[in-house]
Amino acid sequence: MIYLDYQATTPLAPEAREAMLPWLSGPEAMGFANPHSPHRPGRTAAAAIDLAREQVATLLPTGGQVVFTGSATEALNLAILGRRPSQIAVSTIEHAAVLDAAAASGAGVRMIEVGSDGLVPKDTTIPAGTDLVAVMQVNNEIGTIQPVAELARAAHDAGALFLCDAVQGAGKLAPSEGADLIALSAHKLCGPKGIGALWIRDGVELAPLIHGGGQEGGLRSGTLSPALCAGFGAAAVLAKARMEEDAAHVAELWKSARRIFAGWQLNGNEASRWLGNLNLRLDGLDVARLMSDLRDLAFSAGSACASGSGRPSHVLRAIGLTDRQAKSSIRIGFGRYTRPGDLEDACARIVAAAAAQGV
Repeated sequence: MIYLDYQATTPLAPEAREAMLPWLSGPEAMGFANPHSPHRPGRTAAAAIDLAREQVATLLPTGGQVVFTGSATEALNLAILGRRPSQIAVSTIEHAAVLDAAAASGAGVRMIEVGSDGLVPKDTTIPAGTDLVAVMQVNNEIGTIQPVAELARAAHDAGALFLCDAVQGAGKLAPSEGADLIALSAHKLCGPKGIGALWIRDGVELAPLIHGGGQEGGLRSGTLSPALCAGFGAAAVLAKARMEEDAAHVAELWKSARRIFAGWQLNGNEASRWLGNLNLRLDGLDVARLMSDLRDLAFSAGSACASGSGRPSHVLRAIGLTDRQAKSSIRIGFGRYTRPGDLEDACARIVAAAAAQGV
């Protein structure tokens, strides 16, 4: 099996796994202790969480706090519902976690359009009366990198806070300077599943969504997992150290894949994008048949969160594609652990299978 779905999830880094193991140990080592207990094993576990919090913070701007959550979806819900906006502006290509939370907030929702290249214009005007603006750093389906610094300034000029979904960008790009709230996920940067984080700029107040023991400064009750936190922290440190190396590796993979897919149409801007996301279409392509013919290749027909729904991607529709064009698109995701030979073999096989369909 060749894995090419890095936008859905990434392989767990060996360093993250090693960091988790002590906190998954049996009763002799006390690694299972509750980090919120006052005894020595509990305090030791709590210290591991504090360290992980500092490690994750290295991927984020200064002047804020990191609140651990169960996922980036939870983090985005906390940011939106916990802020209780009266008017929220969101881009048309946001993740469902943002779009659905905005709809559930009871606020008036204003949509920010993107161009056919999948980018929000830098000179976008934020409507007066907007409390919160949400635009993601890197789109999970087409990989476009949004001008978040300019949009954050526009939000502030309008008197609004700026929320950035940095799930696909954290550990790969510089942090979203100017944002007031930033969500990220461990398993999208080679950490474990089941943990995310919300960075909250100092002075920004939120109401908790989960009530109980008052953990995470009262913002997110529930017992934290030292193992998941430690894995997240180790993955963050590794991503920070390897940022340039990983980017160079991905750029070489991109060049190779683009050469093989000559004649296929790229979805989204080619210059302003994360190169580990290759979203392509070939008009007339039967993607379901393609995936059936290539069962030992793991790639995507769209966002993993919407797979199986049968609905065309809202992101591809937002950039002007017809339903037919959207359903003729595939997403290939690669990264740190993708071997060049595997990618070249997979791409060549996809091209050959498409040709066998006569398209």
